Amino acid sequence: MVNFTIQNVLIAADDDYATVDVQIIDGAIAAIAPNLQVIGTPIDGKNKLLLPGFFNAHTHSSEMWQRGIMSAFPLELWLAELYDFAPLDPEQVYLSALGTAVETLLSGGTSVVDHLVLIPGLELETIAIATRAYKEVGIRAFIAPLIQDESLSAGIPSGESAQTHEPYFRSTAATLEIIEEAVRQFHRPDEGINILVAPTGIQLCTDALFTGCSELSDHYNLCRHSHLLETRAQEKLAQEKYGCTAVEHLKRIGYLSDRTTLAHCVWLNDADIAILAETQSTVVHNPLSNLRLGSGIAPILKYRQAGVNVTFGCDGASSNDSQDLLEAIKMGSILHNVTDSNYQNWITPRQAVEMASLGGAKGLNIADKLGSLTVGKQADLVLYDLTNLSLLPRTDPIGLLVLGRPTNVVDSAWVNGKQIVADGKVTTINVDELRQELFNRSQWETKRKSESVAQIEAHYRTVMGL
Repeated sequence: MVNFTIQNVLIAADDDYATVDVQIIDGAIAAIAPNLQVIGTPIDGKNKLLLPGFFNAHTHSSEMWQRGIMSAFPLELWLAELYDFAPLDPEQVYLSALGTAVETLLSGGTSVVDHLVLIPGLELETIAIATRAYKEVGIRAFIAPLIQDESLSAGIPSGESAQTHEPYFRSTAATLEIIEEAVRQFHRPDEGINILVAPTGIQLCTDALFTGCSELSDHYNLCRHSHLLETRAQEKLAQEKYGCTAVEHLKRIGYLSDRTTLAHCVWLNDADIAILAETQSTVVHNPLSNLRLGSGIAPILKYRQAGVNVTFGCDGASSNDSQDLLEAIKMGSILHNVTDSNYQNWITPRQAVEMASLGGAKGLNIADKLGSLTVGKQADLVLYDLTNLSLLPRTDPIGLLVLGRPTNVVDSAWVNGKQIVADGKVTTINVDELRQELFNRSQWETKRKSESVAQIEAHYRTVMGL
């Protein structure tokens, strides 16, 4: 372990800022005060801002291969197109995990929750490859293998018509066995790799899959992740399937808990919000993909007022088309100024930073270890360069970071006290080589036809009244 002391660095104090030294010993924050004795390597923090690392609390790394080309579709049709062209090559999974980690780090994130799409028949290999990529970069990874046990067409409401769906290619029991084996092989929290149970959502999962995941989560002390009510179609589908809201149903079957993170949460009513507060579940806000897919604006201010923990995610790089966490935090803050005219409820830059850091840690049940600049917590830290052109002229540093359009502002980043970004560059892997590989393995393209969309679009339009 390398010990170091960051000197004369700006940190957020109660309503202001303080200039302090921060000592890091054995990967943890040992002291925060002015004029500390230098332990280990001195690091110049002058004109820099130190914040806890953010969480990219929901993404799908392999979607990177389809960014910029996905059609303007709502989620249900978009998914059909996505899966028609999903990468089935393990090397692509590796490269896109590296890319996701690098973009997250260079926008302030030191942890990523990867709702990882698995290659059929190569499920454990897919998880192994993503694990390898994240370990090489050194980011803290929460790998949430994306699982379902119903075929894609089951995710669209039936409406008036009787629909039959192909059975899913793998049994529920076989799917749960894969996840349990993944936990045995790869769940190493002390090494920065965590496995989560992560059924994709009520739209493509049976109760048996959710219950099996809850049992694994209890047995191995794992966090739980899922999409929840991203679209109006899912709200309709829940009524068809359960005769109640999806939130009521998930509560009934015991999936909601203080270590459950739920991505999107766009179409919830007030009773649903009360259930999330009562079960201490966390909402992961993905504002950019919700706009890109026309899903809606999640009622984030209502969640906050009800005491629900909220954090941010980029979502996959073909429904947002970037992994810029600062962009997601900005959009996820100011978007809600139009949903509530009472400006006293609006999200301030400081609140946004706390949501992105401590909010993420709470959702993953590690707020005792991460998420704030607190003595004793692990040193997942990011140093921002306040002399960067996009953070000038000097006003409020956190305001500039959240409300501006910061570019190349991350000077350094550490995970568990290990430096993985220095002088604005990731030091653990060769990013130029990664860039070249991503370029070489792809080609310019504009138009492609999805057969699956052609099969379901008419039914989708009918059932959604379009």
